[in-house]
Amino acid sequence: MGGTKGKKNIVTDTIWHPDLSQSSGPKYLALTVALRRAIREGELLPGEKLPPVRDMAWRLGMTPGTVARAYQLATQEGLLSGEVGRGTFVTGVSRQRFTPLIEQPPPKGQVDLRWPALPDVGQIAAFRQSLHRLAEGVGREWLYYPDQPAEAELRLAVLGWLSDRVLGPVAADDIALTHGGQNGILTVLQTGLRGDRPVVMLEDLAYPGLRQAVMQMRGDPVAVEMDAEGMLPESLDLACRRQRAQFVCLTPQAQNPTTVCMSAARRAAIVEVARRHDLQILEDDCYSVADSDLPSFRALAPDRTWYVGSLSKSVSAALRFGWVVCPTGRGDEARTAAKNAFFGLGLPVHLLCLDIMTSGVGERIRQAVRQELEPRLQTVVNALGAFDLSWQPGVSFVWLRLPRGWRATSFTARAEAEGVLVRSADIYALNTGRAPNAVRIAISGQSSRADFDKAIARLTRLLANPPQELSL
Repeated sequence: MGGTKGKKNIVTDTIWHPDLSQSSGPKYLALTVALRRAIREGELLPGEKLPPVRDMAWRLGMTPGTVARAYQLATQEGLLSGEVGRGTFVTGVSRQRFTPLIEQPPPKGQVDLRWPALPDVGQIAAFRQSLHRLAEGVGREWLYYPDQPAEAELRLAVLGWLSDRVLGPVAADDIALTHGGQNGILTVLQTGLRGDRPVVMLEDLAYPGLRQAVMQMRGDPVAVEMDAEGMLPESLDLACRRQRAQFVCLTPQAQNPTTVCMSAARRAAIVEVARRHDLQILEDDCYSVADSDLPSFRALAPDRTWYVGSLSKSVSAALRFGWVVCPTGRGDEARTAAKNAFFGLGLPVHLLCLDIMTSGVGERIRQAVRQELEPRLQTVVNALGAFDLSWQPGVSFVWLRLPRGWRATSFTARAEAEGVLVRSADIYALNTGRAPNAVRIAISGQSSRADFDKAIARLTRLLANPPQELSL
Protein backbone atom coordinates (compact mmCIF):
# COMPACT_ATOMS: atom_id res chain seq x y z
CA MET A 1 0.00 0.00 0.00
CA GLY A 2 1.44 3.34 -0.95
CA GLY A 3 0.54 6.98 -1.19
CA THR A 4 1.79 10.53 -0.77
CA LYS A 5 1.28 12.96 2.02
CA GLY A 6 -2.10 14.66 1.92
CA LYS A 7 -3.58 12.02 -0.40
CA LYS A 8 -5.64 8.96 0.42
CA ASN A 9 -3.68 5.73 0.31
CA ILE A 10 -4.78 3.52 -2.57
CA VAL A 11 -4.12 -0.20 -2.78
CA THR A 12 -2.93 -0.81 -6.31
CA ASP A 13 -3.48 -4.58 -6.20
CA THR A 14 -5.03 -5.95 -3.03
CA ILE A 15 -4.02 -9.41 -1.88
CA TRP A 16 -7.59 -10.16 -0.77
CA HIS A 17 -8.22 -13.88 -1.10
CA PRO A 18 -11.66 -15.03 0.13
CA ASP A 19 -12.21 -18.51 1.51
CA LEU A 20 -15.06 -20.00 -0.52
CA SER A 21 -14.50 -23.60 0.55
CA GLN A 22 -17.68 -23.69 2.64
CA SER A 23 -19.84 -22.02 0.01
CA SER A 24 -22.41 -23.90 -2.00
CA GLY A 25 -24.33 -23.02 -5.11
CA PRO A 26 -23.01 -21.04 -8.08
CA LYS A 27 -19.40 -19.93 -7.70
CA TYR A 28 -20.07 -16.44 -9.06
CA LEU A 29 -22.72 -15.94 -6.38
CA ALA A 30 -20.39 -17.16 -3.64
CA LEU A 31 -17.75 -14.65 -4.77
CA THR A 32 -20.36 -11.86 -4.94
CA VAL A 33 -21.47 -12.60 -1.36
CA ALA A 34 -17.82 -12.65 -0.22
CA LEU A 35 -17.19 -9.28 -1.87
CA ARG A 36 -20.30 -7.80 -0.30
CA ARG A 37 -19.37 -8.94 3.20
CA ALA A 38 -15.72 -7.96 2.91
CA ILE A 39 -16.69 -4.44 1.89
CA ARG A 40 -19.35 -4.04 4.56
CA GLU A 41 -17.07 -5.39 7.30
CA GLY A 42 -14.15 -3.15 6.29
CA GLU A 43 -11.90 -5.92 5.02
CA LEU A 44 -11.95 -4.18 1.64
CA LEU A 45 -11.86 -0.40 1.88
CA PRO A 46 -13.13 2.26 -0.54
CA GLY A 47 -10.48 3.04 -3.12
CA GLU A 48 -8.81 -0.36 -3.05
CA LYS A 49 -8.17 -1.93 -6.43
CA LEU A 50 -9.22 -5.53 -6.98
CA PRO A 51 -7.03 -7.93 -8.96
CA PRO A 52 -7.81 -8.22 -12.68
CA VAL A 53 -10.39 -10.85 -13.57
CA ARG A 54 -7.82 -13.35 -14.84
CA ASP A 55 -5.61 -12.97 -11.76
CA MET A 56 -8.55 -13.44 -9.38
CA ALA A 57 -9.72 -16.44 -11.42
CA TRP A 58 -6.27 -18.04 -11.11
CA ARG A 59 -6.14 -17.43 -7.35
CA LEU A 60 -9.59 -18.94 -6.75
CA GLY A 61 -9.47 -21.73 -9.33
CA MET A 62 -12.40 -20.29 -11.27
CA THR A 63 -12.96 -19.39 -14.88
CA PRO A 64 -12.50 -15.73 -15.83
CA GLY A 65 -16.16 -15.63 -16.85
CA THR A 66 -17.24 -16.63 -13.34
CA VAL A 67 -15.19 -13.86 -11.74
CA ALA A 68 -16.37 -11.33 -14.33
CA ARG A 69 -19.98 -12.18 -13.51
CA ALA A 70 -19.38 -11.64 -9.78
CA TYR A 71 -17.61 -8.32 -10.45
CA GLN A 72 -20.54 -7.26 -12.64
CA LEU A 73 -23.15 -8.05 -9.96
CA ALA A 74 -21.16 -6.16 -7.32
CA THR A 75 -20.81 -3.24 -9.73
CA GLN A 76 -24.58 -3.20 -10.31
CA GLU A 77 -25.02 -2.93 -6.53
CA GLY A 78 -22.66 0.01 -6.47
CA LEU A 79 -20.05 -1.81 -4.38
CA LEU A 80 -17.47 -1.75 -7.17
CA SER A 81 -16.71 0.56 -10.06
CA GLY A 82 -14.82 -0.19 -13.23
CA GLU A 83 -12.56 2.38 -14.83
CA VAL A 84 -11.37 1.82 -18.39
CA GLY A 85 -7.62 1.32 -18.48
CA ARG A 86 -7.27 1.38 -14.68
CA GLY A 87 -9.21 -1.61 -13.34
CA THR A 88 -11.94 -2.38 -10.79
CA PHE A 89 -12.12 -0.43 -7.53
CA VAL A 90 -14.08 -0.67 -4.29
CA THR A 91 -16.62 2.10 -3.78
CA GLY A 92 -18.20 0.62 -0.66
CA VAL A 93 -21.58 2.27 -1.17
CA SER A 94 -24.49 0.19 -2.39
CA ARG A 95 -26.92 2.14 -4.54
CA GLN A 96 -29.58 -0.44 -3.75
CA ARG A 97 -29.94 1.03 -0.28
CA PHE A 98 -31.31 4.20 -1.81
CA THR A 99 -33.46 2.86 -4.67
CA PRO A 100 -36.84 4.62 -4.45
CA LEU A 101 -39.72 2.24 -3.70
CA ILE A 102 -42.34 4.44 -5.36
CA GLU A 103 -41.49 5.91 -8.73
CA GLN A 104 -42.18 9.50 -9.71
CA PRO A 105 -45.44 10.16 -11.59
CA PRO A 106 -45.06 9.29 -15.28
CA PRO A 107 -44.96 11.87 -18.06
CA LYS A 108 -48.29 12.94 -19.47
CA GLY A 109 -49.74 10.38 -21.86
CA GLN A 110 -48.20 7.34 -20.16
CA VAL A 111 -50.19 4.77 -18.19
CA ASP A 112 -48.35 3.72 -15.04
CA LEU A 113 -48.87 0.02 -14.26
CA ARG A 114 -45.81 -0.25 -12.03
CA TRP A 115 -47.82 0.00 -8.81
CA PRO A 116 -51.53 -0.43 -8.01
CA ALA A 117 -52.61 3.16 -7.47
CA LEU A 118 -56.09 3.38 -5.95
CA PRO A 119 -59.05 4.97 -7.74
CA ASP A 120 -60.97 7.79 -6.11
CA VAL A 121 -64.19 6.13 -4.99
CA GLY A 122 -65.10 8.82 -2.49
CA GLN A 123 -61.93 9.11 -0.41
CA ILE A 124 -61.34 12.76 -1.19
CA ALA A 125 -64.84 13.81 -0.17
CA ALA A 126 -64.72 11.57 2.91
CA PHE A 127 -61.38 12.96 4.06
CA ARG A 128 -62.58 16.53 3.55
CA GLN A 129 -65.70 15.92 5.66
CA SER A 130 -63.75 14.12 8.37
CA LEU A 131 -61.16 16.88 8.59
CA HIS A 132 -63.90 19.48 8.94
CA ARG A 133 -65.33 17.51 11.86
CA LEU A 134 -61.89 17.14 13.45
CA ALA A 135 -61.15 20.84 13.09
CA GLU A 136 -63.86 21.63 15.60
CA GLY A 137 -62.08 19.61 18.27
CA VAL A 138 -58.53 20.88 17.84
CA GLY A 139 -57.12 21.73 21.25
CA ARG A 140 -53.88 22.07 23.17
CA GLU A 141 -53.07 18.38 22.72
CA TRP A 142 -52.12 19.27 19.13
CA LEU A 143 -49.08 21.08 20.53
CA TYR A 144 -47.55 18.05 22.26
CA TYR A 145 -45.82 14.84 21.26
CA PRO A 146 -48.10 11.87 20.46
CA ASP A 147 -49.55 10.02 23.43
CA GLN A 148 -49.44 6.26 22.87
CA PRO A 149 -51.96 5.38 25.61
CA ALA A 150 -54.45 7.53 23.71
CA GLU A 151 -54.08 5.16 20.74
CA ALA A 152 -55.98 2.37 22.52
CA GLU A 153 -59.27 3.21 20.77
CA LEU A 154 -57.56 3.18 17.38
CA ARG A 155 -55.92 -0.17 18.11
CA LEU A 156 -59.39 -1.55 18.84
CA ALA A 157 -60.58 -0.12 15.52
CA VAL A 158 -57.74 -1.96 13.77
CA LEU A 159 -58.89 -5.20 15.41
CA GLY A 160 -62.32 -4.64 13.91
CA TRP A 161 -60.80 -3.86 10.52
CA LEU A 162 -58.97 -7.21 10.62
CA SER A 163 -62.03 -9.22 11.60
CA ASP A 164 -62.13 -10.97 8.20
CA ARG A 165 -58.61 -12.36 8.74
CA VAL A 166 -57.80 -15.61 10.55
CA LEU A 167 -55.37 -14.25 13.13
CA GLY A 168 -56.15 -16.36 16.18
CA PRO A 169 -56.53 -14.72 19.60
CA VAL A 170 -55.39 -11.10 19.38
CA ALA A 171 -55.80 -8.26 21.88
CA ALA A 172 -55.50 -4.53 21.35
CA ASP A 173 -52.33 -4.59 23.48
CA ASP A 174 -50.70 -6.83 20.85
CA ILE A 175 -50.90 -4.04 18.25
CA ALA A 176 -48.40 -1.30 17.45
CA LEU A 177 -49.41 1.54 15.11
CA THR A 178 -47.02 2.72 12.41
CA HIS A 179 -46.74 5.19 9.55
CA GLY A 180 -47.62 2.67 6.82
CA GLY A 181 -46.58 -0.88 6.05
CA GLN A 182 -42.96 -0.10 5.19
CA ASN A 183 -42.56 1.68 8.51
CA GLY A 184 -44.20 -1.35 10.13
CA ILE A 185 -41.57 -3.66 8.62
CA LEU A 186 -38.79 -1.40 9.87
CA THR A 187 -40.37 -1.30 13.33
CA VAL A 188 -40.50 -5.11 13.48
CA LEU A 189 -36.86 -5.48 12.46
CA GLN A 190 -35.81 -2.73 14.87
CA THR A 191 -37.64 -4.57 17.66
CA GLY A 192 -36.50 -8.10 16.88
CA LEU A 193 -33.04 -8.07 15.29
CA ARG A 194 -30.00 -8.60 17.50
CA GLY A 195 -26.25 -8.28 16.96
CA ASP A 196 -24.14 -7.22 13.99
CA ARG A 197 -25.07 -8.32 10.46
CA PRO A 198 -28.07 -10.47 11.46
CA VAL A 199 -29.23 -12.83 8.71
CA VAL A 200 -32.80 -12.48 7.42
CA MET A 201 -34.36 -15.03 5.06
CA LEU A 202 -36.44 -13.62 2.18
CA GLU A 203 -38.42 -15.18 -0.64
CA ASP A 204 -36.34 -15.65 -3.78
CA LEU A 205 -38.44 -12.94 -5.42
CA ALA A 206 -39.43 -10.29 -2.91
CA TYR A 207 -40.82 -6.79 -2.66
CA PRO A 208 -37.77 -4.46 -2.82
CA GLY A 209 -38.91 -2.70 0.35
CA LEU A 210 -38.26 -5.85 2.38
CA ARG A 211 -34.70 -6.09 1.10
CA GLN A 212 -34.07 -2.41 1.71
CA ALA A 213 -35.53 -2.57 5.22
CA VAL A 214 -33.26 -5.49 6.11
CA MET A 215 -30.20 -3.68 4.78
CA GLN A 216 -31.21 -0.45 6.49
CA MET A 217 -31.35 -2.35 9.77
CA ARG A 218 -27.77 -3.63 9.19
CA GLY A 219 -28.97 -7.12 8.20
CA ASP A 220 -27.87 -9.58 5.52
CA PRO A 221 -30.80 -10.62 3.29
CA VAL A 222 -30.59 -14.21 2.03
CA ALA A 223 -32.84 -15.48 -0.77
CA VAL A 224 -34.67 -18.80 -0.30
CA GLU A 225 -35.95 -20.81 -3.25
CA MET A 226 -39.68 -20.80 -4.09
CA ASP A 227 -42.08 -22.98 -6.07
CA ALA A 228 -45.73 -22.65 -7.10
CA GLU A 229 -46.78 -22.42 -3.42
CA GLY A 230 -44.17 -19.95 -2.25
CA MET A 231 -41.09 -20.50 -0.11
CA LEU A 232 -39.90 -24.11 0.05
CA PRO A 233 -39.66 -25.40 3.64
CA GLU A 234 -36.75 -27.71 2.79
CA SER A 235 -34.84 -24.82 1.18
CA LEU A 236 -35.47 -22.66 4.25
CA ASP A 237 -34.27 -25.48 6.49
CA LEU A 238 -31.09 -25.93 4.42
CA ALA A 239 -30.40 -22.17 4.36
CA CYS A 240 -30.77 -22.03 8.16
CA ARG A 241 -28.34 -24.93 8.56
CA ARG A 242 -25.78 -22.99 6.53
CA GLN A 243 -26.34 -19.62 8.23
CA ARG A 244 -27.91 -18.87 11.58
CA ALA A 245 -30.83 -16.57 10.81
CA GLN A 246 -33.10 -14.52 13.06
CA PHE A 247 -36.09 -13.75 10.81
CA VAL A 248 -37.91 -15.14 7.81
CA CYS A 249 -40.05 -12.67 5.84
CA LEU A 250 -43.10 -13.97 3.97
CA THR A 251 -46.06 -12.74 1.92
CA PRO A 252 -48.22 -15.88 2.09
CA GLN A 253 -51.63 -14.56 1.06
CA ALA A 254 -50.67 -12.71 -2.13
CA GLN A 255 -46.96 -13.14 -2.80
CA ASN A 256 -45.46 -10.01 -4.27
CA PRO A 257 -44.70 -10.19 -7.20
CA THR A 258 -45.85 -13.70 -8.24
CA THR A 259 -49.44 -13.58 -6.79
CA VAL A 260 -48.87 -17.06 -5.26
CA CYS A 261 -51.13 -18.00 -2.34
CA MET A 262 -49.45 -20.36 0.12
CA SER A 263 -51.54 -23.37 1.14
CA ALA A 264 -52.38 -24.13 4.77
CA ALA A 265 -50.15 -27.23 4.66
CA ARG A 266 -47.18 -25.21 3.36
CA ARG A 267 -47.69 -22.60 6.06
CA ALA A 268 -47.67 -25.29 8.74
CA ALA A 269 -44.45 -26.76 7.29
CA ILE A 270 -42.77 -23.31 7.34
CA VAL A 271 -43.79 -22.85 10.98
CA GLU A 272 -42.21 -26.21 11.84
CA VAL A 273 -38.91 -25.07 10.28
CA ALA A 274 -39.15 -21.71 12.07
CA ARG A 275 -39.56 -23.44 15.42
CA ARG A 276 -36.69 -25.83 14.69
CA HIS A 277 -34.30 -22.94 14.02
CA ASP A 278 -35.89 -20.42 16.41
CA LEU A 279 -36.82 -18.05 13.59
CA GLN A 280 -39.17 -15.13 14.04
CA ILE A 281 -41.67 -14.67 11.22
CA LEU A 282 -42.47 -11.35 9.58
CA GLU A 283 -45.79 -11.77 7.76
CA ASP A 284 -46.51 -9.00 5.25
CA ASP A 285 -50.24 -8.91 4.45
CA CYS A 286 -50.49 -5.46 2.90
CA TYR A 287 -52.02 -7.04 -0.22
CA SER A 288 -54.78 -8.71 1.75
CA VAL A 289 -57.51 -10.72 0.05
CA ALA A 290 -61.10 -10.36 1.22
CA ASP A 291 -62.66 -13.08 3.35
CA SER A 292 -59.79 -15.57 3.19
CA ASP A 293 -60.31 -18.66 5.37
CA LEU A 294 -56.62 -19.60 5.35
CA PRO A 295 -54.89 -19.31 8.73
CA SER A 296 -52.30 -16.57 8.93
CA PHE A 297 -48.87 -17.27 10.34
CA ARG A 298 -49.99 -15.14 13.28
CA ALA A 299 -52.71 -17.75 13.95
CA LEU A 300 -50.36 -20.72 13.47
CA ALA A 301 -47.43 -19.31 15.45
CA PRO A 302 -48.62 -16.46 17.71
CA ASP A 303 -45.46 -16.75 19.80
CA ARG A 304 -43.13 -15.71 16.96
CA THR A 305 -45.12 -13.95 14.20
CA TRP A 306 -45.20 -10.22 13.47
CA TYR A 307 -48.14 -9.48 11.14
CA VAL A 308 -47.88 -6.21 9.16
CA GLY A 309 -50.71 -4.44 7.33
CA SER A 310 -51.81 -0.97 6.23
CA LEU A 311 -54.53 1.10 4.56
CA SER A 312 -52.34 1.88 1.55
CA LYS A 313 -53.80 -0.80 -0.76
CA SER A 314 -57.41 -0.48 0.38
CA VAL A 315 -58.20 3.14 1.32
CA SER A 316 -55.35 5.56 0.63
CA ALA A 317 -51.56 5.42 0.39
CA ALA A 318 -51.36 9.09 1.40
CA LEU A 319 -52.52 8.42 4.97
CA ARG A 320 -49.33 6.48 5.81
CA PHE A 321 -51.18 4.42 8.38
CA GLY A 322 -50.29 0.84 9.22
CA TRP A 323 -50.05 -1.63 12.07
CA VAL A 324 -48.10 -4.55 13.46
CA VAL A 325 -49.91 -7.40 15.20
CA CYS A 326 -47.08 -8.53 17.45
CA PRO A 327 -46.36 -11.95 18.97
CA THR A 328 -48.50 -12.49 22.05
CA GLY A 329 -47.30 -10.28 24.89
CA ARG A 330 -44.74 -8.34 22.82
CA GLY A 331 -46.84 -5.32 21.85
CA ASP A 332 -45.06 -3.13 24.41
CA GLU A 333 -41.69 -3.89 22.76
CA ALA A 334 -42.87 -2.76 19.34
CA ARG A 335 -44.58 0.33 20.71
CA THR A 336 -41.37 1.23 22.53
CA ALA A 337 -39.41 0.79 19.31
CA ALA A 338 -41.94 3.00 17.50
CA LYS A 339 -41.70 5.66 20.21
CA ASN A 340 -37.90 5.63 20.02
CA ALA A 341 -37.96 5.85 16.22
CA PHE A 342 -40.68 8.42 15.54
CA PHE A 343 -42.37 9.25 18.90
CA GLY A 344 -45.62 7.57 17.83
CA LEU A 345 -48.34 8.05 15.28
CA GLY A 346 -48.95 11.69 14.38
CA LEU A 347 -52.11 13.06 15.99
CA PRO A 348 -53.75 14.26 12.71
CA VAL A 349 -53.25 10.83 11.12
CA HIS A 350 -54.40 9.12 14.31
CA LEU A 351 -57.66 11.07 14.55
CA LEU A 352 -58.43 10.97 10.83
CA CYS A 353 -57.95 7.19 10.63
CA LEU A 354 -59.97 6.64 13.79
CA ASP A 355 -62.84 8.65 12.34
CA ILE A 356 -62.68 6.87 8.97
CA MET A 357 -62.53 3.39 10.52
CA THR A 358 -65.15 3.81 13.26
CA SER A 359 -67.69 5.69 11.14
CA GLY A 360 -68.01 2.86 8.60
CA VAL A 361 -66.70 5.11 5.82
CA GLY A 362 -63.45 3.15 5.61
CA GLU A 363 -65.23 -0.15 5.00
CA ARG A 364 -67.42 1.40 2.30
CA ILE A 365 -64.29 2.74 0.60
CA ARG A 366 -62.58 -0.64 0.84
CA GLN A 367 -65.52 -2.38 -0.83
CA ALA A 368 -65.81 0.30 -3.52
CA VAL A 369 -62.11 0.02 -4.36
CA ARG A 370 -62.50 -3.73 -4.83
CA GLN A 371 -65.53 -3.25 -7.05
CA GLU A 372 -63.70 -0.71 -9.20
CA LEU A 373 -60.53 -2.74 -9.64
CA GLU A 374 -62.13 -6.14 -10.23
CA PRO A 375 -63.36 -5.38 -13.79
CA ARG A 376 -59.91 -4.06 -14.67
CA LEU A 377 -58.36 -7.29 -13.40
CA GLN A 378 -60.79 -9.25 -15.56
CA THR A 379 -59.77 -7.14 -18.57
CA VAL A 380 -56.14 -8.09 -18.00
CA VAL A 381 -56.94 -11.78 -17.51
CA ASN A 382 -59.11 -11.89 -20.64
CA ALA A 383 -56.51 -10.10 -22.76
CA LEU A 384 -53.39 -11.88 -21.50
CA GLY A 385 -54.85 -15.22 -20.48
CA ALA A 386 -53.41 -16.93 -23.56
CA PHE A 387 -49.93 -16.22 -22.21
CA ASP A 388 -48.26 -17.60 -19.08
CA LEU A 389 -50.16 -15.44 -16.60
CA SER A 390 -50.53 -15.83 -12.82
CA TRP A 391 -53.23 -13.94 -10.97
CA GLN A 392 -55.54 -14.18 -7.99
CA PRO A 393 -59.03 -12.72 -7.49
CA GLY A 394 -58.85 -9.61 -5.33
CA VAL A 395 -55.11 -9.07 -5.88
CA SER A 396 -54.25 -5.84 -7.67
CA PHE A 397 -51.40 -7.09 -9.85
CA VAL A 398 -50.61 -10.00 -12.16
CA TRP A 399 -47.39 -11.87 -12.95
CA LEU A 400 -46.59 -12.46 -16.61
CA ARG A 401 -43.87 -14.86 -17.76
CA LEU A 402 -42.83 -13.56 -21.14
CA PRO A 403 -43.07 -15.64 -24.31
CA ARG A 404 -40.04 -16.69 -26.33
CA GLY A 405 -38.43 -13.76 -28.07
CA TRP A 406 -38.76 -11.28 -25.21
CA ARG A 407 -36.45 -10.40 -22.36
CA ALA A 408 -37.89 -8.56 -19.37
CA THR A 409 -35.62 -5.56 -19.85
CA SER A 410 -36.36 -5.19 -23.56
CA PHE A 411 -40.09 -5.75 -23.05
CA THR A 412 -40.33 -3.04 -20.36
CA ALA A 413 -38.40 -0.67 -22.64
CA ARG A 414 -40.69 -1.35 -25.61
CA ALA A 415 -43.77 -1.05 -23.41
CA GLU A 416 -42.53 2.32 -22.15
CA ALA A 417 -42.05 3.45 -25.74
CA GLU A 418 -45.71 2.50 -26.27
CA GLY A 419 -46.70 4.63 -23.27
CA VAL A 420 -47.13 1.82 -20.72
CA LEU A 421 -44.94 1.38 -17.63
CA VAL A 422 -44.54 -2.09 -16.05
CA ARG A 423 -41.99 -3.61 -13.65
CA SER A 424 -39.33 -6.11 -14.65
CA ALA A 425 -38.70 -9.21 -12.53
CA ASP A 426 -35.12 -7.99 -11.99
CA ILE A 427 -36.40 -5.46 -9.46
CA TYR A 428 -37.64 -8.28 -7.21
CA ALA A 429 -34.61 -10.59 -7.44
CA LEU A 430 -32.12 -10.65 -4.59
CA ASN A 431 -28.94 -10.54 -6.69
CA THR A 432 -29.01 -14.33 -6.96
CA GLY A 433 -29.04 -14.45 -10.73
CA ARG A 434 -32.39 -16.26 -10.57
CA ALA A 435 -34.61 -13.48 -11.89
CA PRO A 436 -37.13 -15.09 -14.24
CA ASN A 437 -38.01 -13.68 -17.63
CA ALA A 438 -41.17 -11.99 -16.36
CA VAL A 439 -42.87 -8.70 -15.53
CA ARG A 440 -45.38 -7.55 -12.92
CA ILE A 441 -48.38 -5.59 -14.21
CA ALA A 442 -50.34 -3.62 -11.62
CA ILE A 443 -54.09 -3.04 -11.75
CA SER A 444 -54.03 0.72 -11.47
CA GLY A 445 -57.15 2.74 -10.78
CA GLN A 446 -55.65 6.19 -11.41
CA SER A 447 -56.03 6.23 -15.18
CA SER A 448 -59.43 6.25 -16.86
CA ARG A 449 -60.98 2.92 -17.79
CA ALA A 450 -60.55 3.74 -21.48
CA ASP A 451 -56.83 4.54 -21.06
CA PHE A 452 -56.33 1.41 -18.97
CA ASP A 453 -57.96 -0.80 -21.61
CA LYS A 454 -55.83 0.79 -24.35
CA ALA A 455 -52.68 0.16 -22.31
CA ILE A 456 -53.51 -3.53 -21.91
CA ALA A 457 -54.26 -3.78 -25.63
CA ARG A 458 -50.80 -2.34 -26.40
CA LEU A 459 -49.14 -4.89 -24.13
CA THR A 460 -51.11 -7.68 -25.82
CA ARG A 461 -49.90 -6.58 -29.26
CA LEU A 462 -46.30 -6.47 -28.05
CA LEU A 463 -46.51 -9.96 -26.58
CA ALA A 464 -47.97 -11.35 -29.80
CA ASN A 465 -45.20 -9.77 -31.89
CA PRO A 466 -41.82 -10.46 -30.24
CA PRO A 467 -38.60 -9.28 -31.89
CA GLN A 468 -37.24 -11.45 -34.69
CA GLU A 469 -34.10 -12.12 -32.65
CA LEU A 470 -33.88 -12.85 -28.94
CA SER A 471 -33.32 -9.58 -27.09
CA LEU A 472 -30.29 -9.41 -24.80
